[in-house]
Amino acid sequence: MLARALRALMVWLTSLPFARRVITESPIGRGVARRFVAGDTLDDAVKVAGDLNDRGLGAMLDLLGENVTNEEQAERAAAGYAAALRRIEATGLADANISIKLTQLGLDISEELCLTNCERVLRAANGTLVMIDMESSDYTERTIAMYEKLRAGHDNIGICLQAALHRTPTDVRRIAGPGVPIRLAKGAYLEPPDIAIAHPREVARAFARLGATILALGATLHVATHDPGLIAGARRNVLARGIPRERYEFQMLYGIRRDLQESLRSQGSPVRVYIPYGSEWYPYLTRRLVERPANVWFFLSNLFRR
Repeated sequence: MLARALRALMVWLTSLPFARRVITESPIGRGVARRFVAGDTLDDAVKVAGDLNDRGLGAMLDLLGENVTNEEQAERAAAGYAAALRRIEATGLADANISIKLTQLGLDISEELCLTNCERVLRAANGTLVMIDMESSDYTERTIAMYEKLRAGHDNIGICLQAALHRTPTDVRRIAGPGVPIRLAKGAYLEPPDIAIAHPREVARAFARLGATILALGATLHVATHDPGLIAGARRNVLARGIPRERYEFQMLYGIRRDLQESLRSQGSPVRVYIPYGSEWYPYLTRRLVERPANVWFFLSNLFRR
């Protein structure tokens, strides 16, 4: 009840024109945004990706936006993803790929439109890995079904699964197999208890179990968390089992736990940074806060963390 009340309050606050104006137009607000978002343009994202690559860190470009309402917006998003893939190739980035959101490519409009736009993106990929983001539980089944259709014709595609959802152990067994990239995240969305695990400790336990299962089934595991305990446990597991570097990596959001990113890199672990960019950065930041009010402290603490 308290969490839902806080969420309602955050929805109201971030929807106020005054709040948006303060954050998007003030130097402090834009400074906070630039701590977690590469910038408004693809050029900004590519520069950040290049800097990360120079430091031995991989990059994943994420064009911000979701839940488009017409075909033109969906096609524009597909063109933006395709442009990012062409730029990765043209720039010769050492280690970069992209992540896509199906509602940004038209899933709310029609599955046929979304599939067409996904195929357009994959044609531009030329072998570069394309990962599908997982959105709220309303989209889980449709997202997995779309992934399965695309995976049938493309090896360079993977998907994100959320450890908090009760259905995820079944989804792992459904999807995981040799060569399949799976990005495992805790799940940022505030879901009802009949759909998701509520207690953070139980979510962490589920994350650890699912990560081990994904590796046992031969899939490639992307450990997408900033939780030091989960990261340490996953690292112990892959080292103890002799899992090759090609089958796992640690992933973190741009601007969060840079110290941990560098520590893992210095220990020889593969690390990739998820780089949001685009003009829709205000909705991105506010959604992260609204989805789970505890994220307010998470972002503020990381803003001042070195």
